[in-house]
Amino acid sequence: MKVLWTDQAFERLAEIEAYVARDDPKAGERLVDRIIARGAALADHPHLGRRLPELPSGDLREVIVGNYRLAYRARDDDVIVLTVFEGHRLLPAADLDAPDSD
Repeated sequence: MKVLWTDQAFERLAEIEAYVARDDPKAGERLVDRIIARGAALADHPHLGRRLPELPSGDLREVIVGNYRLAYRARDDDVIVLTVFEGHRLLPAADLDAPDSD
């Protein structure tokens, strides 16, 4: 399977890195690398994560990386990473409007 990231997901990664980098630039980089690696693992294990608790009957899933949630949709031939957000927050409704792929 192929893992595709939306522009929105990349924007969120940049925001996360910038936020963490205010205190420790290397930590921001390491965290984003961990998130990207976890997303890449979905190529071999597309159902690794759980269904999003906010939408338990939907097809969106998530994996947790540190304090962040990576939301994605597994399809027949690929996985679409929709967004990444802080773990204590609910999935922002606007993030559901992300295109299926970029």
